[in-house]
Amino acid sequence: MFCVRTGSALPWAAAEGHLKRLLSRRGLRSTVTSGSGSERRADSGGAQRAPARSQPPGRSGRADGDRITAASASNKISVDFDRSREAYKSKDSLELLRSLVVFKLCSYDFLVENNTEIMDLGKKILGQKHFDQLMKMTFYGQFVAGEDHVVIRPLIQKNQAFGVGSVLDYSVEEDISQKESKQKKMNSCSSAAGKESTGEHYKKKNYEAHKQFGDSQGELNSACPYFYVEEAKCDQHMETFIKCIKASGGSSMDGFSAIKVSALGRPQFLLRFSEVLVKWQRFFTFLASQQEKDGIEALEQRLELSQLQEFLTKLGAKGDFYGWFTGNKSDSTRYIDILDWNSLLDNKENTSDLLVVPNVKLGKLEPLLQKFTTEEEKQLKRILQRLLILAKHASENGVRLMVDAEHTYFQPAISKLTLETQRIYNREKPVVFNTYQCYLKEAYENVTMDVELSRREGWHFAAKLVRGAYMFQERARAKELRYEDPINPDYESTNRMYHKCLDYVLDEIALNKKANVMVASHNEDTIKHAVRRMNELGLLPTENKVFFGQLLGMCDQISFPLGQAGFPVYKYVPYGPVSEVMPYLSRRAQENRGFMKGAQKERELLWKELKRRLLSGELLYRPVY
Repeated sequence: MFCVRTGSALPWAAAEGHLKRLLSRRGLRSTVTSGSGSERRADSGGAQRAPARSQPPGRSGRADGDRITAASASNKISVDFDRSREAYKSKDSLELLRSLVVFKLCSYDFLVENNTEIMDLGKKILGQKHFDQLMKMTFYGQFVAGEDHVVIRPLIQKNQAFGVGSVLDYSVEEDISQKESKQKKMNSCSSAAGKESTGEHYKKKNYEAHKQFGDSQGELNSACPYFYVEEAKCDQHMETFIKCIKASGGSSMDGFSAIKVSALGRPQFLLRFSEVLVKWQRFFTFLASQQEKDGIEALEQRLELSQLQEFLTKLGAKGDFYGWFTGNKSDSTRYIDILDWNSLLDNKENTSDLLVVPNVKLGKLEPLLQKFTTEEEKQLKRILQRLLILAKHASENGVRLMVDAEHTYFQPAISKLTLETQRIYNREKPVVFNTYQCYLKEAYENVTMDVELSRREGWHFAAKLVRGAYMFQERARAKELRYEDPINPDYESTNRMYHKCLDYVLDEIALNKKANVMVASHNEDTIKHAVRRMNELGLLPTENKVFFGQLLGMCDQISFPLGQAGFPVYKYVPYGPVSEVMPYLSRRAQENRGFMKGAQKERELLWKELKRRLLSGELLYRPVY
């Protein structure tokens, strides 16, 4: 056992209990408060005003804040989201009618919950050809741009003529039966075990623990829309993304292209790598508690190196932590924070003796990467290589690469790989955007740490902020596997988290023009909040630092008024063959059913515009561009 006796340390019995509690949690503890904890953001709004545009950036103080308010008043841009004529002038009347019908159908729980069975029945009754035509007239036509990059070009050009850009997403997902899904995942788990265990008991046990890794149907669908079959399949997905990037570059200027990291490697590996990263960060949290630094935000937890070395030595560590950090830090401080701690992983070839974590059962330290096999190391390099290839193509084609967020048990690995890509391709301009899900308790912690990392290393921070789409699946998994629910307790707390993260990034943009953010939201209050804060901070839409995004076929009353007011706004534009995109539509219906049921204002505006056209004799209106 660990027999540690230090003045600031807990007795091992207490420390062991504390560490067990940390290890039992799914993610790092997140401290969400109304303030940011940073001195330069200590005013009542959680943000410091940026200086007036005539002043050099980085100045601070209440007087500067007052000047900003006065200086920006004349340049203040307001957007009216209640004017139906402006919102829908890019649509003909049949498109408005289709929107009304689709939104109404999506408000019925029975249709959404049983959409797969209903679509299968429709195929049997109508046949594939007539079923495809029906889908193009309704759901597919509403939410999907077309079958390939050639067909979707007119829609992209039309939206662009009315001030709205595109985030292209080739939305073909695997569509296989649940029986096939289970068998594939069991086989995948078996191959992951390697020589450690090959029995049916291991396969079943491991599959049960991760049964959400499935296809794009039913209870199993949402964790990962791509199956790892072999490396060739991952290369095929990469080629698909490259085609999407080139289509985005050829269809519009300054476009985006969306990708999923789970398509580029084995999902089970992403899980294993995520567990390694989370375990390493939890150990830092435990060490912070030994120096009485727990209970404060992650970046404020600064460990004194002498105490750290002494404590780790008594735990049994052989490495020279003190020497490594003092020899590799540019300043003379004898303190480290979580970013310094994580740098050990970035240099793992030279720090193997420092990468140790406690094994509570054995009561001793063990190598962090002890169970990280040579094959998994190769998988890590292959996934990163594919990401770098995609970023290179995006940069060459003038496209921004948007890395989608996925489930929490994949996300640490996805974020780490995305950061590695940003370090290389975001040096001169923001090419790669990471996605932050604000329904997570740790969202603010993740945003602030990555902003600080980009500031220290000198690259462009680029983020897409979303609320998140997998709440029910995440909570069910947390309950089943008995770890702390990673989701904020209610919608209002998620809203507060979203606005807190957004305010932090907007402040960073005002103070450091190397930050960028896409406000990806269908919430009108959030969009108004972002516009108001931009006005307060003197951030102009023409600077192209703050972007807005909504899904194709949803919230046109937000997207088009923003675009017509000069804000950079984008539609998330999926495309692909009808039969192959249906899993995407099924997933979107499940994810957005709450929003669809509450889209009363959008339906009212659609009716208002239809009635206006009818009474004014414009029912046959066709958009001109």
